[in-house]
Amino acid sequence: MSQPHQGAPKTNSPATVLFASLIGTTIEFFDFYIYATAAVLVFPKLFFPASDPAAATLQSLATFAIAFFARPVGSAVFGHFGDRIGRKATLVAALLTMGISTVVIGLLPTYATIGTLAPALLALCRFGQGLGLGGEWGGAVLLATENAPPGKRAWYGMFPQLGAPIGFFLSGGIFLLLSQVLSDAEFFSYGWRIPFLASSLLVIVGLYIRLKIHETPDFQKVLDKNERVKVPVLTVWRDHRRVLVLGTLIALCTFVLFYLMTVFALSWGTSALKFTRQNFLILQLFAVLFFALTIPLSAVWADRKGRRSTLIWVSAAIAIFGLVLGPMFGSGDPTEVTIFLSLGLGLMGLTYGPLGTMLSELFPAEVRYTGASLTFNLAGILGASLAPYAATWLATHYGLQYVGYYLSVAAVISLLALLMVKTR
Repeated sequence: MSQPHQGAPKTNSPATVLFASLIGTTIEFFDFYIYATAAVLVFPKLFFPASDPAAATLQSLATFAIAFFARPVGSAVFGHFGDRIGRKATLVAALLTMGISTVVIGLLPTYATIGTLAPALLALCRFGQGLGLGGEWGGAVLLATENAPPGKRAWYGMFPQLGAPIGFFLSGGIFLLLSQVLSDAEFFSYGWRIPFLASSLLVIVGLYIRLKIHETPDFQKVLDKNERVKVPVLTVWRDHRRVLVLGTLIALCTFVLFYLMTVFALSWGTSALKFTRQNFLILQLFAVLFFALTIPLSAVWADRKGRRSTLIWVSAAIAIFGLVLGPMFGSGDPTEVTIFLSLGLGLMGLTYGPLGTMLSELFPAEVRYTGASLTFNLAGILGASLAPYAATWLATHYGLQYVGYYLSVAAVISLLALLMVKTR
């Protein structure tokens, strides 16, 4: 007798949905960014031979790239279960995978202790981080958008996107705090481990919230209609290959822009431009506020004017920004560098806000977890995995202006993909 009302007790409140999607991505991105920061500041000195500092930095950035190759694997694995079993259980598993990998990094012995085994274990843990994040992002976006009321999908979909600037702010903040309260000797001895170990506390909070949520209405309909597919990743490749490729290219410039503004900028700013670690982190933490502020602005615009049109004009603006990247960043002037970082991360928020909603809307509900996750994480391989490495190589051999051209080309590719895609 109670079957017609079976779904009523399992309805999530808007506040629960939005907080659960936000807290998870905040934790995931915090874990991801503390690695990115350590890959520039710590790992070259502690996990690789000290004989060639430049080579050690490039090797460290190479381990940073490993996670982006793991993310599509995570998309396929977690996407399979997300589209077969449900969003909730899969999100919990993804969070645990990411969290355990991060904590283990904080416990690893260094090169001085175990030699070449140290970077090998570091690379393995980095793979685990990428695996977890590959499953986390898509599920968090679906948790938000599949619970959204009509006309609010981009607004709901921007909440998991806010996890990126919040996670970055927390990761940069904790490294800045450690740099101020510890000497260099203390920081490299044990201080760098604190952020990785502290992430365990955040994971506990995230798990508590995630375990309280219920399945999304869209996936419940898939269950009710028995529309689940046997192997979602094969279905995506067979039936939705065009949108998979176009969605990947749409997200390309978002990844290139972000990792140029964060990982590459920190590396180049503290080496070639001679900023201190503390001073450059302060500049980045100030600029990331613009990242956080422009995400909701772009979501409101995307709900009113459409995801596609919003991303078209933002991609065009990023292409123009790439042309001024070299002279603005290369000046080395603190004020001009701050304006440069604020502009870049402000544009990042404008493109990032509607991106999750748009990618999720490219696919039907029965393969949406897999499809959205794959597009996002394949774009990570193309746009982010090699961005710090490629930018460092370009800047060293040809000058910073070529880093800007690299960004402009990525933006034009995304713009062309947006013009080719068909969306609601």
